[in-house]
Amino acid sequence: PIKLFYTSTMPIILHSAMVSNVYFASKILFNRAPSNPFIAMLGSWEAAEGSGNIVPVGGLAYLVSPPQTFAEIIYDPFHAVFYFVFLLTTCTLFSKTWIDVAGTSARHVAKEFRDAQIIMKGHRESAVVSVLQRYIPAAAAFGGMCIGALTVLADFMGAIGTGTGILLCVTTIFQLNEAFHSESRGGGM
Repeated sequence: PIKLFYTSTMPIILHSAMVSNVYFASKILFNRAPSNPFIAMLGSWEAAEGSGNIVPVGGLAYLVSPPQTFAEIIYDPFHAVFYFVFLLTTCTLFSKTWIDVAGTSARHVAKEFRDAQIIMKGHRESAVVSVLQRYIPAAAAFGGMCIGALTVLADFMGAIGTGTGILLCVTTIFQLNEAFHSESRGGGM
């Protein structure tokens, strides 16, 4: 069976790395030339009230950052919708790309089936790739969208920490639990 989260949390990890790079470049450029309009399109930064943290307040860096409060979602719905669509899109694309990079695409799985002499009942060996091609990319894309939607939900609900951090923590614990139960069944403990 193909799991719903076929690519696990890799799409959100790649998304977070990409957004971190946008933040990094934007902060450096903004500190060097805050009045440059092209740099302002990449991101404008200000100190947050009370905390002293520097947060994006304009440009691309602002749009790809999650809304900080529920009130911000109400007062700036474009930001919330942009963030939602951007996160879902990047997670879906990264998920579909990751199956090729990680060697879990239909072609790779069909080769593993051949090497392990596993057959799919009712299908010729030459048709296995096309059968898997129907399911694996769809499972990867849908799983990436679900991971993105869970992250957005946690961010919009104002969870302590980031939605990404919570998601990574929970899925890591779940995978460790699965591995423990798998080993305890197989090892006879």
